[in-house]
Amino acid sequence: MNRQSDADRAWAVEEACRNARPSPLEIGLGGWILRASGGPTRRTNSLNPLRGWRDDPARIVAEAESLYRNLGRPLIVRVPDLVPEMDVLLDGLGYRSEGEACTLFAELPPDDRDGAEGVALDNAPDAAWLAARAACEGVVSEVALRTYHDSIACLILPRMFARRIEADRTVAVAYGVLHRGILVFESVATHPSHRRAGHARSLIVALMAWARREGATGACLQVVAENAPARALYAGLGFSRSLYGYRYRRRD
Repeated sequence: MNRQSDADRAWAVEEACRNARPSPLEIGLGGWILRASGGPTRRTNSLNPLRGWRDDPARIVAEAESLYRNLGRPLIVRVPDLVPEMDVLLDGLGYRSEGEACTLFAELPPDDRDGAEGVALDNAPDAAWLAARAACEGVVSEVALRTYHDSIACLILPRMFARRIEADRTVAVAYGVLHRGILVFESVATHPSHRRAGHARSLIVALMAWARREGATGACLQVVAENAPARALYAGLGFSRSLYGYRYRRRD
């Protein structure tokens, strides 16, 4: 990866993460992207910033509120630290903050790490992968399942779906997407009865090896800030650098 400023890298990762979890329904809105996939996932149902010129934020929020109102939903604004001016505006409008997360980045190691045994890779999610993900997530509504399937069906970038198999049972899943030399990890989940056993680590190691073979040099992921076990796992794999945080804002 070419040498980049912190801002360049942060915006490149922001773009990669957005493209790794597409929304089937979205429009551009004055330097922002309004995403409206339906379902419970805030990332694909929120107003997200783009780099560069952005229209007056008060005007954008008003327009976005109207558009979401027509869809029968409240406006959710995803606010990365890259656009801190939005927090000031939304504070004044009575938008509360929730879902604080952080964006981690690591250079890919030059050699394969140990621990990727028992991982099956495929460039498309089969029924077994999808069923295993639902089992790992626990109780998932039909709407959530449908909108998740719709989202990953929109992936057009190189991708790989991984599942960890133990005793002929899938116990953990994840997928990775390549965007301009960056590997994005998505949907990393382990079945509740198989956690703390290194399964997620095996998936990440296997996807790193695949991405490196495809020419990637860096990797990133986004994780809930208070998820200490996940952050410890990622730190052990080299994800010690936090590029930026983000949060969601919505009005009660």
